[in-house]
Amino acid sequence: MSRLLLLALSLLLAVPASTAAQEARSRWERSCLIRQEKFDLVLPQAMADNDIDLWIVVSREGDLDPLWEAMGRGYVGGWAYWVFTQREDRVERAAFGVGGYGPEACPSYDHFGSSDELADWVRERDPERIGLNMAESIGGADGLSHTSFLHLQELLGPELSSRFVSAERLVSDFRATRTASELAAFAEAAEMSREIADRAFSNEVITPGVTSLEDVAWWMRDQQLARGLGSSFDMPSVYITGPEGVEAVSTDRIIQRGDLLMIDWGVGYLDFYTDMKRVAYVLQEGETEVPAGFRHAYEQALAVRDIMKRAIRPRPTALQAVEETWDAIEAAGFRRVPFNEPTDDPATTDVNLGPHSVGNWGHGVGPSLAWFNPTRQGYELRPGTLFSMELFAYTSAPEWDGAKVRIPLEDDAVVTERGVEWLVPPADRIRRIR
Repeated sequence: MSRLLLLALSLLLAVPASTAAQEARSRWERSCLIRQEKFDLVLPQAMADNDIDLWIVVSREGDLDPLWEAMGRGYVGGWAYWVFTQREDRVERAAFGVGGYGPEACPSYDHFGSSDELADWVRERDPERIGLNMAESIGGADGLSHTSFLHLQELLGPELSSRFVSAERLVSDFRATRTASELAAFAEAAEMSREIADRAFSNEVITPGVTSLEDVAWWMRDQQLARGLGSSFDMPSVYITGPEGVEAVSTDRIIQRGDLLMIDWGVGYLDFYTDMKRVAYVLQEGETEVPAGFRHAYEQALAVRDIMKRAIRPRPTALQAVEETWDAIEAAGFRRVPFNEPTDDPATTDVNLGPHSVGNWGHGVGPSLAWFNPTRQGYELRPGTLFSMELFAYTSAPEWDGAKVRIPLEDDAVVTERGVEWLVPPADRIRRIR
């Protein structure tokens, strides 16, 4: 290679990419916009609804609160506090002990200062109720350690400490009430999650008799790595379901012809995490279609999902919405059963529902229609709530001598005044692998 060509290449590599080509900057700008809109449009109402005058989020180096990303990230060297004070027209925002380009370049905060300023700042505002991230039901709202709690008690003194209250419901409302910019970002995450899963269940990735379940899972992880995506649940669950239930999950089990495959997974993008499932069948030699019994089982699951989509509406509580949904499902002839406990009745499709909140974690905060989130079933189901439309349908199939096929469906959606609306096209068939 000539010296002239080497010089040209070195100069080319030294030139910064244009702003339009800088993915990291683009993601930061979008996160900044989301944070500003959340602080401007969502947080005032969330603090008012929960009667919290001042909210403190605490972090230490090596012990970051789960809301660190939502607060704007930044370097935390010792004690750090994000403080929000309810004012008449807006929420005042201050960051103490937090530094770095990210939080300071984004115009989200009114004041940056030393961690030593916290006590005087709080005393000057004299709040009646001080919210702290302590929570019984929501792990993402329970970021305050015992040591940090004792530290705040000593720092603020007994009078102000007597005003500490849980900010659990505030965190839930703040996170789960969505802005347009959040819905747009989450839809992008959902589309990437869908596209990777669809490719994973194809002959691009799977060669029957050669490819293992974990091969597929690692391919999906590589796709996340290549795209700079996080993971909702660590290793993707790539599994085989048979007459006796789930046979293997992301192991070295080789995928064979006749296998019924499933994926349960999610990706992370701009602090949003998806949760979705897909189903595929590996064709036997000479087969061109998925066996009729499996197709029928899938169609039954789709019928249940259609009922859910029509039934779920904004309601005073998520529990009311799910009870109305169950009434509609049972009226259509389906049987309600506990999770993974289908009946032996071959004439009936058994159903279990698990529609849960989603968004900033794979299992999010906010109102939930799922039986495994009993506390949040009591939260108001508001327009703009992101949730995972999850269900399990169990239908008898002749291919398995009458044993019931477990069909899981799960795609992310948003509740609107019109009902449930999809963010990306949902699963609509069993995919064929040749």
